[in-house]
Amino acid sequence: MLSPDRHCINVALVGVGNCASSLVQGVEHYRAGSNEMVGLSHAEIGGYGPSDIRFVAAWDIDERKVGHDLSSAVFAKPNCTTVFCETIEPTGAMVRMGRVLDGVADHMMDYPDERTFRKAAAAEPSQADVVAVLRETQADVLVNYLPVGSQQATEFYAKCALEAGVAFVNAIPVFIASNPEWAARFAAAGVPIIGDDIKAQLGATIVHRVLTDLFRKRGVKLERTYQLNTGGNTDFLNMLNRTRLASKKESKTEAVQSVAQARLEDENIHVGPSDYVAWQNDNKVCFLRMEGQLFGGVPMNLELRLSVEDSPNSAGVAIDMIRCAKLARMRGLAGPIHPASTWFCKHPPVQVPDDQACAEFDAFIEEQA
Repeated sequence: MLSPDRHCINVALVGVGNCASSLVQGVEHYRAGSNEMVGLSHAEIGGYGPSDIRFVAAWDIDERKVGHDLSSAVFAKPNCTTVFCETIEPTGAMVRMGRVLDGVADHMMDYPDERTFRKAAAAEPSQADVVAVLRETQADVLVNYLPVGSQQATEFYAKCALEAGVAFVNAIPVFIASNPEWAARFAAAGVPIIGDDIKAQLGATIVHRVLTDLFRKRGVKLERTYQLNTGGNTDFLNMLNRTRLASKKESKTEAVQSVAQARLEDENIHVGPSDYVAWQNDNKVCFLRMEGQLFGGVPMNLELRLSVEDSPNSAGVAIDMIRCAKLARMRGLAGPIHPASTWFCKHPPVQVPDDQACAEFDAFIEEQA
């Protein structure tokens, strides 16, 4: 068992994909003092910097990752994100076999070898097994990086966090923090949760939200809009199964609708993943169009193309969410942590404009300090 250390944040990861890779690389990158903290909104939150994060446990189902130290597993296929930190010190956290449930779409097995999942032969863990590891490693925070559409698997790990008393960061669009029943369970158990669906540092959703809010504030009537996205990572490959997209589309669409002057009819708004382009790898390209009316009913339109490396774009936000989850746990807060959820997530329990969310978040971390 690890010795308790108030000055470290013990983190467990569910899913060792591209997002986990960027997170682990980023912690090592900033630990070495590289780049002078460029890319982080806060060098410290509550006295914690990125270097205070310690990875103590991880679960995945791919044989190329299970049984390997997290420091090497994050570079294993099918991961394809940018490597910006080539050398990572061994974490001592061996990737354990995870629970499959609905965590893998059937069609993922039909693609070329490096894009498929190779299910490890190890036995899947029970809830008691996962809880035991969380307790043994004294994990403070459990981060959920499962694929989009993993409803059953996400609920399994949420139950594990509840039983172990570990703060839960839900980075994917399966609704836990924003589900009143689940929120009540976390509150009753005295466990904090931040979610749902991480909002990237400068991604399609935050740009679309800011522009929609700008239309509202400048008196421009928004009549119709679309956001089309393409990418070549396993997230986009997974989302070719449209049955797994219901919560993702709701999360992204509501993030935009919630800041519009008036809700658009369904036929006038399309927000969501569009297609998988293998050669893009972890590069995500967003095509955004907004049509509206200016003064006098004169028509206008705006078109924007945004290209980002998808996983590093979310890693800095994940570092902030982890630090906020640790603070909440230390302060004895329970249930959804609203200031962090509204600022960092696409589908929080309560939607507010981003300038308000930013002010509430700043007040939250100042209060915690």
